Amino acid sequence: MVTSTELTGQTAGVPDAGLVERALACVRETADGQAPATLPTGESVLSHAEGMLRILDGLRVDDAARAAACLFPMVEFVPGTEAHVEERFGEEVARLVKGVRQLLRIGAIAVTQADVSEPSKTQLAARQEQVEALRKMLLAFAQDIRVVLVRLASRLQTLRWLALTKNQPMAGVARETLDIYAPLANRLGIWQMKWELEDLAFRFEQPETYKRIAKLLDEKRIEREGYISQAIQRLQSELATAGIRAEVSGRPKHIYSIWKKMRGKSLDFADLYDVRAFRVIVDDIKDCYTVLGIVHHIWQPIPREFDDYISRPKSNGYKSLHTVVIGDDGRAFEVQIRTHEMHHFAEYGVAAHWRYKEAGGRGYSGQFAADNTYDEKIAWLRQLLAWKDEADHTVAHEDSPWEQLKHAAIDDHIYVLTPQARVVALPQGATPVDFAYYLHSDLGHRCRGARVDGAMVPLNTPLKNGQTVEIVAVRQGGPSRDWLNPELGYLASTRARAKVRAWFNALDSQETIAQGRTLIEKTLQREGKTAVNLDDLATRLNFKAPEDLFAAVAKEEFSLRHVEQALRHPEGEAQPQFNEEEAVTKKSRATSVARGAKSGVLVVGVDSLMTQMSRCCKPAPPDDIVGFVTRGRGVSIHRRNCHTFQQLSARAPERVIQTEWGKRSDAVYPVDIQVEAIDRQGLLRDISEVLSREKINVTGVKTLSSKGVARMQFTAEVAEATQLQRALSLIEDVQGVLHAKRK
Repeated sequence: MVTSTELTGQTAGVPDAGLVERALACVRETADGQAPATLPTGESVLSHAEGMLRILDGLRVDDAARAAACLFPMVEFVPGTEAHVEERFGEEVARLVKGVRQLLRIGAIAVTQADVSEPSKTQLAARQEQVEALRKMLLAFAQDIRVVLVRLASRLQTLRWLALTKNQPMAGVARETLDIYAPLANRLGIWQMKWELEDLAFRFEQPETYKRIAKLLDEKRIEREGYISQAIQRLQSELATAGIRAEVSGRPKHIYSIWKKMRGKSLDFADLYDVRAFRVIVDDIKDCYTVLGIVHHIWQPIPREFDDYISRPKSNGYKSLHTVVIGDDGRAFEVQIRTHEMHHFAEYGVAAHWRYKEAGGRGYSGQFAADNTYDEKIAWLRQLLAWKDEADHTVAHEDSPWEQLKHAAIDDHIYVLTPQARVVALPQGATPVDFAYYLHSDLGHRCRGARVDGAMVPLNTPLKNGQTVEIVAVRQGGPSRDWLNPELGYLASTRARAKVRAWFNALDSQETIAQGRTLIEKTLQREGKTAVNLDDLATRLNFKAPEDLFAAVAKEEFSLRHVEQALRHPEGEAQPQFNEEEAVTKKSRATSVARGAKSGVLVVGVDSLMTQMSRCCKPAPPDDIVGFVTRGRGVSIHRRNCHTFQQLSARAPERVIQTEWGKRSDAVYPVDIQVEAIDRQGLLRDISEVLSREKINVTGVKTLSSKGVARMQFTAEVAEATQLQRALSLIEDVQGVLHAKRK
């Protein structure tokens, strides 16, 4: 309720009793000057300041915030008045004025819809995403919540003045109010400000609909409020007679809320039972049902409109009793009955009232999406506001909720603007390079500079909330390898790093193909076969395309000897038979050393000694290897840089024995591959397909997913460790893969 936002108390230090009067006097001096002191709406700066003071007085905001409310329109719209604000009114007021002016940079959203057609689902989703980003940006941008309250009061005063003078607002103002400022007031619990913002904005946004609903309400607002007041007094009297302690409150539903419910539930006006409603809050559950009986005794209930969410809570945990009764005048109204605990949960928990209201028409059918972490922060913020009412903050101290509130961090992201005023959400510490890659991969690749709020800055400059970022790009180009160096601070987002890494992977692949092409062309020249069709040659050698042949040759995965044989013996002639077992890449039918095949390791020149491949480092040709004599199991073969071997050799250096790989055999060797990637559906399948295409047999897979990151370990069988190079490169090209390496 309103009491949750009554900002009582003074700031640290001795309060300045005449601060607001001096600020208002300064505005009057400006208004009496020669320059026209008016806002873009046509309202005078003095009128706007006085109107905001009336609104903020109802919220009991402190003097510093009220002084800032007087001064910020003058500083923003009257040239030459900014210079002496801090000197005349203090650092705190100057900071609040600056904060409110920053919020003014969030312009109206272009969301007006043509009458001839409705926007597509994609357009609606994009609009909703942008609106939510603006809401979060507004809170994150305002480090002091008083700045937000002043901004809300300013918008409400603007709409009041426009309604009073019968002037039309500037384009986008009404829609911005409905999308941004009214929901924000709702989240902060400022209910009176919320419904007035909604009604006034709705009046300008859809004047004909507003007038039609107003006519449907066959009684004036004052009369409706009077009826509710009488009903509350009657119920309070009955409850007092029954000895039940309860808080009873209520108000008639305003026009915008009626329209939303009619549209959201596809109802006619006659079917709305909660145009008039009130709520009863009691101490325990037993009293809830007692109050229900008293309500049904006083007024006639409508049976099909009774809902017991206490015995059968909603799926989100919401609990309350809802009933609709017929009043003395023959019209229906709704009564909600709940305990203080249920009310607290409904206001601050996952079933908070603003969730379904802000979800639009679909929200009434239970469909909405929300960020739990962000919701918790909003709930915490609202609780701080409520705690503020319960304490005496005449002298603020460091640990008070009010001091915490001033410096509350609302979101874990920063929100910056494009030159077209589009809001972009980035992680904390994001730079202009992150911003460029967020907009488009190609723009990120071509990024060479950035302007932040019109000034050129280094590309590794951390961005701040509310800044406008413009990217300076070349027509063609690519990223710098320095961007991947974490110590230089060019990239803060995983997404941008993945795009840079993918670009260099593709570049390396192109260089490899170019190198292989050069080798093939030299072979063709040497053999006098420069007229050979490369597509036909690749097909004869069992490659899908010439580029695959070039890459295999450059990586020494395919011998040029086979190319020479194919050139010397054209198709149709008898030619020596060769197969891929002669190449580095072996077929999966080869026997693994893990299943008894000979390891092909020579120990001090002898191949008949019993050897075994160690499981800790899983060596494979042509790794630099060394042996360690075990007790009863022969010689254990380790990679020379194996951590386990280094520990063993330090304890028993006399058991270290020199080993080397012998002649090539048909054996394959188990190796471990570690992959870290952004988790998604189909990730394991895509990586497995890469290994399958490379004819690498996988004998084991272990996966672990935590906080959206998947960590996988594949045990694969290869003929040589160099066979992994191409596979690891291809795995890193898979969407979402951050890095892949041999264990």
